[in-house]
Amino acid sequence: MYRVLLVDDEILVRDAIKENIDWKGLDCELTGICENGQQAAEFVKTHPVDIVLTDILMPYMDGMELSHFLHDNYPDVVIVIFSGFGEFEYAKKAIQYNVSEYLLKPVTAVELTAVINKMKEKVDQTRKEKVKMEKLTKASENYRKNAQVIRSKAIEAFVNCTTNVEESIERLQNMGIELSAVRYRVAMFDIDLYSDMYQVDVEKRQESALMAFVLYNISNEIVTREQAGIAYQEGGNRVCILFQEKWSRDFTTKTKMICKEIQDKMKEVMGIEVSMGIGVWVKTPGELLISHDIASQVMQYRYLLGGNLLIDMAEIKPGYNVPIDHLLDDLMAALKAGNRELVEKIFHEMQNSIKKGLVEKSRACMYLQQIVRTLDRVCEDVSADMKCVLKGRDELLHQITEQKSFDSACRVVENYILKIFKLLSDMNSSSGQKQARLAMDYIQKNYMDPDLSLNDICSYLNISTSYFSTIFKEMTGETFTEVLIRTRMEKAKELLENTTMKNYEIAEKVGFSDPHYFGISFKKITGVTPTEYAREKRR
Repeated sequence: MYRVLLVDDEILVRDAIKENIDWKGLDCELTGICENGQQAAEFVKTHPVDIVLTDILMPYMDGMELSHFLHDNYPDVVIVIFSGFGEFEYAKKAIQYNVSEYLLKPVTAVELTAVINKMKEKVDQTRKEKVKMEKLTKASENYRKNAQVIRSKAIEAFVNCTTNVEESIERLQNMGIELSAVRYRVAMFDIDLYSDMYQVDVEKRQESALMAFVLYNISNEIVTREQAGIAYQEGGNRVCILFQEKWSRDFTTKTKMICKEIQDKMKEVMGIEVSMGIGVWVKTPGELLISHDIASQVMQYRYLLGGNLLIDMAEIKPGYNVPIDHLLDDLMAALKAGNRELVEKIFHEMQNSIKKGLVEKSRACMYLQQIVRTLDRVCEDVSADMKCVLKGRDELLHQITEQKSFDSACRVVENYILKIFKLLSDMNSSSGQKQARLAMDYIQKNYMDPDLSLNDICSYLNISTSYFSTIFKEMTGETFTEVLIRTRMEKAKELLENTTMKNYEIAEKVGFSDPHYFGISFKKITGVTPTEYAREKRR
């Protein structure tokens, strides 16, 4: 039975609704009829109500104020507002008070019957959720009152070595828990929904403890059935299993199968995904903390790989250096060539390479930022004017690091890549721009040649030196000589900052056959000698 309260200041409307709706056929009871919101607010204080049908404009307290009151004090009540045409937009603002439906007057019996049926479904859903949470709360309260809490804390202290090992073993024996095995390992389970992958509010934090209790019960039931070890809760939200190998030669495979069954059962029963890490085998109880800490490392991989993980850490060899340098070169070439399909393919290849490396979040973000810096170099090769590219750079880098997952951070970078691709495509739209870009690219690849000249580039582009000089200056704002010297000096700065090469070696590397002339040119551009620059930067 669904209890309905009708609120309207017009007696004809109240009578029409009362008489024309088949309340019994809807399994509803019109439990009350009020003339305004003030009466309705007093009524619900002493009478249980499931659905409120209210007009919007009424004396003393209107429908909006009544909705606000119900939202704050009786959040389970389903609200339906009906109003005149002129009040309709005003009524829609009541969405902040969880109003479920809006009806435009005049309301027919057919329309109202359909809406009531729809509201009954919302009431049913609310009732189911309430029953579910009440059961979980009751179960959790009972759990906290019994010895399981003490048991879990004792096992946690034993595994984490927060108490003397011998004392912990004796304490567990007094609880009826025997620890005798050839090898031990710890598996850790953490519910994805309440992790750093999502924004966890106060309500979810409270719910997480209840869900962790469900996870504990499922884990305890399965591991006990298999006689494979002991389940225990760690803190408020995590569940662990202390596996004990006693006889089975294939126990490693069995531990993974048990974890998979727990993961699947949690998904089936509660519709919630769990990430699981299985630590390495250890031979003595005193080494359990090692297994525990290695198992916990899996949780950091959720940023990189997403949730619902099941990883045996004994099978994993995390990579700390991901070889993407050749891919960065390929990306630069594809961008300059204007091949969008290849650009996207190379980026996705880099993305997969970083994932396979199983690096932590800070290093994954570092690789993405390296890709962004590569895009800067592409743009520098094409144009000396970088203002349009560098605008918003700090915000972009911050946006990459603040993402909750690696995939979302990659989407930020991919959008930026496509933005740069469009910028380069637009710059290549005219032949003059394209030739200037190709010339810049040629300089980047051949600046180390001391004999590089204007004629070399013009032969490469198959255009006259006078025409080239005109379009190059027009497109880049610099002459060929200025760009060549600037490029050589930038490369020289990099070598002076990051290597211990001698000045004459650097001069040769950047296209100067005369080291003395290199020193003069460097000081003219930077204001200091190469030696002074290196001394300052290598501090």
